[in-house]
Amino acid sequence: MNQPNGLYLILTNPVAGYEATAQAAVDCHVSMLQLRMKNKTNDQHEVAQTLRAITRGTQTQFIINDNLPLAQHVEADGLHLGQDDLSLPRARQQYDGIIGISTHTLEQAQKAHQAGADYIGIGPLFPTQSKANPDPVIGIPTAANIARSVTCPTVVIGGIQPEHFPELRRHQLPAFALISAVNHSPNPRQAIQHLQHAWQEAQI
Repeated sequence: MNQPNGLYLILTNPVAGYEATAQAAVDCHVSMLQLRMKNKTNDQHEVAQTLRAITRGTQTQFIINDNLPLAQHVEADGLHLGQDDLSLPRARQQYDGIIGISTHTLEQAQKAHQAGADYIGIGPLFPTQSKANPDPVIGIPTAANIARSVTCPTVVIGGIQPEHFPELRRHQLPAFALISAVNHSPNPRQAIQHLQHAWQEAQI
């Protein structure tokens, strides 16, 4: 597994389309691309297969959110699970790819790490509209403390904006997940490049 670094892009109803946005992510060498289609539609398998074809053999690892059979079917690089999804031990029995776990507390992060998660998501850092019932906001310092408590790779998520990048850098948080900044853009390549440039500029 290549460790998540910089932008971890989550695709949810991108206005430019799944194919164009995924291709932009690959062209910009985004480290991880997650397909998160919360409203299970009939074209989910088709979209997943298309994105698998675009990402296969590239630097961009393709992750499926909360759908083990789909991850298996399209031979995705990884599977991402939430706290209320299939347990990591059960998923590991059936799937030998990357498995990431969403965590919101120190206890959850340490439990996921001890269970063998390949990486953990930490958040939400700030208020976000990406979930109907979001978990309590934890902020950057708490997220950094959680990240330091584990040795597996971490990705922070939740309402993150480019103005937060310098503080993320100061707290040595190496990867951040975003949804709306790219999914809401009609020019995903430009949006991704803007984020990547801002991330590099924030390096200290």
